[in-house]
Amino acid sequence: MGIVKIKKALLSVSDKTDIIPLAQALIAMNCEIISTGGTKKKLEEAKIPVTEISKVTKNPEAFGGRMKTISFQIESALLFDRKKDADEAKRLAIEPIDLVVCNLYPFQKVLEQGADFKTLIENIDIGGPTMIRAAAKNFKYVTVLTSPSAYSGFLKELKNNAGTSYDYRKQQMAKAFNHTADYDALIAMEMSHLVGEKVVRLSFKKGRALRYGENSHQQASFYQNSEQKYSLFDMDILQGKPLSYNNVLDITGAIDSIKSTSRKSCAVIKHSNPCGLAESDDQRRALALAWAGDPISAFGSIISFNTRVDLKTVAFFELDNPNKSKRKFIEVIIAPSYSEEALAYLSRSKNLRVLALDLKQLKTPKEHRIMHGVLLEQDPDDALFESLISKTTRLLDVVKNKALIEFGLQAIKNIKSNAIAIVTEINGEYCLMGMGAGQPNRLIATSLAIQKAKEFAKEQFQQLVLAGDDEFQNEQEEKRFVREQLANAILISDAFFPFADNIEVAAASGIRQIIQPGGSIRDKSVIEKCDELAVAMAYTGMRHFKH
Repeated sequence: MGIVKIKKALLSVSDKTDIIPLAQALIAMNCEIISTGGTKKKLEEAKIPVTEISKVTKNPEAFGGRMKTISFQIESALLFDRKKDADEAKRLAIEPIDLVVCNLYPFQKVLEQGADFKTLIENIDIGGPTMIRAAAKNFKYVTVLTSPSAYSGFLKELKNNAGTSYDYRKQQMAKAFNHTADYDALIAMEMSHLVGEKVVRLSFKKGRALRYGENSHQQASFYQNSEQKYSLFDMDILQGKPLSYNNVLDITGAIDSIKSTSRKSCAVIKHSNPCGLAESDDQRRALALAWAGDPISAFGSIISFNTRVDLKTVAFFELDNPNKSKRKFIEVIIAPSYSEEALAYLSRSKNLRVLALDLKQLKTPKEHRIMHGVLLEQDPDDALFESLISKTTRLLDVVKNKALIEFGLQAIKNIKSNAIAIVTEINGEYCLMGMGAGQPNRLIATSLAIQKAKEFAKEQFQQLVLAGDDEFQNEQEEKRFVREQLANAILISDAFFPFADNIEVAAASGIRQIIQPGGSIRDKSVIEKCDELAVAMAYTGMRHFKH
């Protein structure tokens, strides 16, 4: 079970990437190459000597290529035990094959191209999986490669060992069985769909341990979806402590909150919810406004950006302030990229996790959740509204406020239900003034959002006072200012209002504009209450529950 020299190789590939240099390296080592069909033709065009597989099987390729490699001679050459079965193999004239290089008919590729049923069937490989599995089963003596990405590592292995080591073959064996398992799972799932059966087979790889689970006594792991070309798994960890289970959940909330916004955006995430969210033409301003949404909850938060982060932005955290109490503590910062100066500044906080992820590459065709032996699957919540229709006597100008409404809906669909968000515009910038999240009672969610919005407005007032504006100097002026800010804001609900009491609470605080999906059996009484209290309300026709 030590080093195995490669004296005879079988090459049969659908993806012919880099197959020529691989074959040339094998020939240079005096290795005999057996090949089939298109692979054989390509090697011969490159003047590489090839043994036709029919000379080994003693049978021709048949049935339009459906029969090539499946034979007693080929499978025996791969499967026999080189020690225990040596005499029998010699008696049967079976010569060992030491290497199988095989990738399979491109079923996934033709499926994604919208191929018809006949084409799909013709792209189901039979001989390839048989060879791969035979070689993998007998990995003590046989090396198997199933992807062009493995060729460079294989050639390095040959250079270092003049053959392949047991550990290397064992690693390739595991990859081979995963390769055929994923291939068969995709075919099985598509064939089930074609006959009207709902079947899901998920494949995840490259699992790695997380720091811990939701709590420190729980173990947790992180896996990459085999079928997704770019995912959260691909984020670059540039510095900081290892990630925990909760970090990954919060990071998901952080990127979902900003990935669809149009300008420079920032989200401040706590327990998966955006407690701060802002959009501006200036990244530093977006961060400052998002932080102001809930400065207390921002302690130990996750911060996300949708554009390259510069030094001016991260200087907001005051990591170099001699007064340590002024330094802003955050757990994670994630963005598409960073300037060198920004990274150098962030390195002052050694435990801070700094992550890079290209949000534009993220695609989520389906969302899944597994619990107690069942799998839930749904489309992602990508839409914002069906329509924007004002329903009250006092009209809400949905055309003028469309961009702010869309910003608010982007926020609400990322806040745990029951959810209320209050958003506003400040000098052309959009921000989340306050939100109520995860409440079983919508009235409490409304009250919480109003409370946070008032705190936000009071902080804005204090900044005007500190700026020396004579108009803002007393308590009565503060109350007037807060009420005006709420009157200019828009309150957004993730689902319909079941009772008019939410409208009463909102109107009492100064709220004059409300967006909700509509659809309650009490919509008429809710509209009547809005008219009574001079509140403008519009319907979106689309609920945004998040559980």
